[in-house]
Amino acid sequence: MYATAARPVPQPEWFASWFDSPYYHKLYAHRDAGEAAAFIDELIDRRRIVRGENVLDLGCGAGRHAKHLASKGFDVTGIDLSPKSLEQARRHRSSRLRFVRQDMRQPFGTNAFDCVLSLFTSFGYFEDPADNVTVVHNIARSLKPGGRVVLDYLNSHEAVARLTTAEVIQREDVVYGITRWTDDDNIFKRIVIEDPGVARSLEYVERVATLTLEEFRFMFAVCDLRIEAVYGDYRLSRFDLETSPRLILVANKAAAWSDEDLPPRQILSNAAHGLRRHPEVGREHRLGNA
Repeated sequence: MYATAARPVPQPEWFASWFDSPYYHKLYAHRDAGEAAAFIDELIDRRRIVRGENVLDLGCGAGRHAKHLASKGFDVTGIDLSPKSLEQARRHRSSRLRFVRQDMRQPFGTNAFDCVLSLFTSFGYFEDPADNVTVVHNIARSLKPGGRVVLDYLNSHEAVARLTTAEVIQREDVVYGITRWTDDDNIFKRIVIEDPGVARSLEYVERVATLTLEEFRFMFAVCDLRIEAVYGDYRLSRFDLETSPRLILVANKAAAWSDEDLPPRQILSNAAHGLRRHPEVGREHRLGNA
């Protein structure tokens, strides 16, 4: 009798395990609700979000932005994959505010929302570049005609230039040893956790794609989204490649879609892989003077 080799057990993607860890929430507990509220207020003042609209907060986390939007009279749906984050977010549920657990790579509506928000780098986590295009595609499908997406990403150029390669952070009695590095396509962050209540060290590795403005232009063009503004920080200052900490895009959708209008997955995959090999292709898809 021959022994059968055991099948490898599929491992969860890094964000599925790390974002649901209590250590993640403890490490980032300092995230400022005031900063989130000020950013939302700035978007409202610039009419990038219009009062009374139906808004989707995609990758809502613990609901900092969604909660403030609801308090301003918006009808808000938050989507996130992390049960632990949603457990915190749902403490703020109301008639104007609801939360759904879902992977953003799965469709979340057709012509359903006036505005989709993707804030605080809730994007670019996937190993397959086609998944990033799929998410943009799902955003476009979910928007009503004339609807807007506001996507807040790190400025990859500035982030790589000022990368802190190593640091140690302590939260109460837990120590986080953090190292960072890059390759051609990603920024990585390894987090080694020493908890006196746990016998062994724990380790997680974050990965975020070093997506550029040109790459976003290309992905948006493939998905029929027209960029109308580009900002560089939460005060919505002009974007500067060298100094801006953020890359904040505002884009709109011109026409209604039906499911029959959606490009096949293979087209999205080819577009994503072609862009990573030849990023200059994005320059052929400029959408006005953003």
